[in-house]
Amino acid sequence: MPIVTIPDAQRLGIPNGRPVNVRTKPRRSDHTSTYPAMSDELSRSRKTASQRDEEPEESAADRARADVGIVAALKPELDPLLSRCDRMRKYMGGEFVFRGGFLRDIRIAFVESGVGGERARRATHAMLDAHQPEWLLSIGFAGGLTDESRIGDVIVANRVVPANAAAPADDAGLKIDFKMQSDPKRGLYVGRLATARHIVHTVAEKREIHQRTGAIAVDMESLDVAEVCRERQVKFLSVRGVTDDCSADLPSEVLSVLGGTGSIRAGAVVGALWKRPGSYRDLWRLRQNANVAGERMALFLVSLLRQMIEPKSW
Repeated sequence: MPIVTIPDAQRLGIPNGRPVNVRTKPRRSDHTSTYPAMSDELSRSRKTASQRDEEPEESAADRARADVGIVAALKPELDPLLSRCDRMRKYMGGEFVFRGGFLRDIRIAFVESGVGGERARRATHAMLDAHQPEWLLSIGFAGGLTDESRIGDVIVANRVVPANAAAPADDAGLKIDFKMQSDPKRGLYVGRLATARHIVHTVAEKREIHQRTGAIAVDMESLDVAEVCRERQVKFLSVRGVTDDCSADLPSEVLSVLGGTGSIRAGAVVGALWKRPGSYRDLWRLRQNANVAGERMALFLVSLLRQMIEPKSW
C-alpha cells in the first residue's frame, strides 16, 4: 500500500503515515448478502453507454461491494463526510440505516449503528456481510482525556482498550499497526483510545481513565468494531473528533436526552428545560462543539481515504 501523504490536508497539518491492517490478510465474507446492493446507477454511472455495451454485466455481489465501510453511532457523526460524497442512496438493512455513495471513485458504504458496543458489533457484522469492504472504519465523536485535548482535535487510534482496563499494559486491548506521528500544534493526536460502556461525562472520571489506561480519548464503540474486524480478518482504523475536553463536565442532561439508537428523546429535552432552563445553553454549546469536531474529522478522512484506496473506474 502506498504511503499516505494526504497533500490537501494542510489545514489540519496531517503528517505522513501508513495505516496497516489489524490482521494482515483481508477475507471476503462467504455469505450471500440479503441487504440491498448499491444500484446499477451507482455502479455504472461513470461509464458511457458504449463502454457498458462492451463490458460484462456486474454481478449483484460486485455492485454491493464497497472499498470502505464506515460505522458510526449517530448520523451527525456522518453528516460532514456524507455532504462530501455524491450519488448517495439510503436504504434499510435489517435493523440499521445504510447509505451508499462515492467519494470521487471510492465506493463507500455507511451504517448508523446506534450508541454502544453491542449495537456496533451487530452493525459491523451487517456491514461486512452486505458490502465486504476492504477497509472498515469506526468514526465519530469522542471525549478528550488529557489537559492538552481541545475541541475539534482529531484522534487516530493506534490501540483500542477497554475503559475499565486494570492498567496500561502493552498487551491491553487491540493494537493497530499505524505509522503516523502526532502533531499537537495542529490538533492531530495518535494514541490509545478507550471504549466505555456508558457516557463518560465528568472530568474526574476522564482523568481516572487516562491515568489508569494511558488512553487519550474515550468513545463507546471502537473496541467492539475492532474485535469484529479481527474476527473477520478485515483491515480496521478508528478516527474520532473531540467534542468535549477536560475543562468542564458534560451537562448531566446528556444522559437522559440521548436514546439508545442515538435518537433525541423529545420528552426528555422538555423535562430537562423545565427542571433547568440553563440546560438549553449547555446542550447548544455541545452541539456547536460537535459541528466543529465533525467538520475537522471529515477533512482528515477525505484526504486519508483518497490516499488509502487506489482509484477505480466502476
